[in-house]
Amino acid sequence: MEQPEENGKSAKENAAGGAEAKKADDPLQKKRDAERSDSLEESIIYWQGSDNIPANLEDTKKTLAEVMGLHSSFDVVFREMTFGGRKAALLCISGFAKDTIIDEILKRLTYLTPENISTDVLASFMSEFIPHIQVEKGELLSESINKVLSGMSVFFIEGQTEVIIMDTRSYPSRNPDEPSIERVVRGARDGFTETLLSNVALVRRRVRDPGLKYEMHQVGRRTRTDVCVAYIDDIVDKTQVKAVTEKIKSVNIDGIPLADKQLEEAIVGGGWNPYPLVRYSERPDVVASHLLEGRVVIFVDTSPSVMILPTTFFDLCQHAEENRQTPFMGTYLRWVRFIGIFASMFLLPLWMLLVIHPELKPAMLEFIGPQKMAKIPLLAQFLLVELGVDLLRMAAVHTPTPLGSAMGLIAAILVGDIAVQTGLFVNEVVLYMAVASIGMFATPSYELGLANRIVRLVLLLAVAAFQVQGFMIGTTLIIILLTTHRSYNSSYLWPFIPFNAKAMGEIIIRQPVLNSKTRPSFNKTRDNTRMPPVPEKKSKS
Repeated sequence: MEQPEENGKSAKENAAGGAEAKKADDPLQKKRDAERSDSLEESIIYWQGSDNIPANLEDTKKTLAEVMGLHSSFDVVFREMTFGGRKAALLCISGFAKDTIIDEILKRLTYLTPENISTDVLASFMSEFIPHIQVEKGELLSESINKVLSGMSVFFIEGQTEVIIMDTRSYPSRNPDEPSIERVVRGARDGFTETLLSNVALVRRRVRDPGLKYEMHQVGRRTRTDVCVAYIDDIVDKTQVKAVTEKIKSVNIDGIPLADKQLEEAIVGGGWNPYPLVRYSERPDVVASHLLEGRVVIFVDTSPSVMILPTTFFDLCQHAEENRQTPFMGTYLRWVRFIGIFASMFLLPLWMLLVIHPELKPAMLEFIGPQKMAKIPLLAQFLLVELGVDLLRMAAVHTPTPLGSAMGLIAAILVGDIAVQTGLFVNEVVLYMAVASIGMFATPSYELGLANRIVRLVLLLAVAAFQVQGFMIGTTLIIILLTTHRSYNSSYLWPFIPFNAKAMGEIIIRQPVLNSKTRPSFNKTRDNTRMPPVPEKKSKS
């Protein structure tokens, strides 16, 4: 009974071995295994000897099968047809192509007869028979394939060494929703999405200036991610634009699937410095206002946020809500936010310093300090609470929305209250840590809030090790670090260092719109005036 089963297994093994041997002897498979191409152009040249478009559709199909997975990838469509006695083929990606546009084009071409087609087939197809706006010629196969992979459709015609490229893109996208981080009580509710074209249109809608330029680049040998550099031509510093553009063009990696963050590390750097060198924004109105100030804005496809550069520490502390209220209320909100940001950095180290050295407390602050000591050392309490807040923040990100409030109650009531009642923690530690966390979450820039948390930890360790000297030296080193930190050769602490009284006043006090007659000098703008000068009245003689 077992012998036939064994014979069947041996037959299968022999068949599999024969298939592998046949595959190993296949010269085409050997050529596939030997390919070491680093780019699409190199791959096409490897398979057909040049980057030109073959005149024969069969040769084109063979190259496409090896280069972009025709017949093996289900979403690569190569539709062969005959129009007016001419063989033709349409190449597209099914997930990107807009069916209604392609159907309309093909319907029009089906009415062609040999008498309708002139000697220049390509020209007659483009100028007379393809009812579409964005149509262009293509002369290289690599360029045509890149266009297809970005969502366009390519039309091949038998006997022609050029192709017709049609923009029939329709990306999967969502509607512009309100940004989750930069919310405002009163203001616009549209935010950026993952589609670059709609993001660019949202900004163009707010800045109808003919000087607004959008320069398109592609980054990554494999991902070919679209990157757009935006600026207003007669305002921006052209040297800065040139530096940013050259940096983007010099990036030579396989791809940036994580979009803007990977591009930032490639063109801006920063190393291990925790402070961000660019500002991220999800609001089109914020981006439009920065463009009018002379900044450079970088859009990256598939990212719902854009990069604004150069930036400063005080730029990262400002929020759109301040400009949606009256100047008085905007100034009040700005001061409250500044107090929260600095409390998130210095409140815990200062309190710990006063606990270690009670003689430093003024008479009016005698009530500050733990009324009783806990079982765990003070520094260990701070580190454990810091770790707990980080875990709570991570859990909030990964917790489904209906369970978020329940998780907060568990963390706040059960963990915090029981830890104090059992004597593991001091009440003041939990209180001041909560205040510092609120200040961190009130920071408009998420990246700046995380960097301030690292500063707080460093100062806590410095105070625990060296007391007063540790706090003073640590604070001084942080200021020196931020001063030497440069965002595209611009001072990170401007206008505090180097000091500019007028600009510092505009940061501390939110100015009325008509009082801001010039743009910030930090941006080195070509046109520094926001409003034209008032003409002087001629005195009557």
